Amino acid sequence: MAVTCRRLHDAPGPDEGALVLVDRLWPRGLKKEDAGFDEWLKAVAPSTELRRWYGHDPERRTEFRRRYRAELADPQRTEALDHLRDLAGRGPLTLLTASREVAISHAAYLAELLNG
Repeated sequence: MAVTCRRLHDAPGPDEGALVLVDRLWPRGLKKEDAGFDEWLKAVAPSTELRRWYGHDPERRTEFRRRYRAELADPQRTEALDHLRDLAGRGPLTLLTASREVAISHAAYLAELLNG
């Protein structure tokens, strides 16, 4: 599987394959007609409570991953994660997020999970 992630607001690169927004909230400052992605998969995003608690604090990263992994065991989220696996099995997949810190975002963690 070739799963990558990038910030939604950044210019697309070559051969990104399927583009899936994995945030729960619509990104500020972006019109839906300008979004340029194939699918918005809210169900795979962390809960509002977890997202707020984490706040992209690098010191909370390990605990965030543990809690997020537990949330991904929820049937609805598991189904969404399986859908991402299916997309990745068909070709390149790029997970999109509005997070400014993509490297410590949930999208980066999802890409790691999907890449095995």
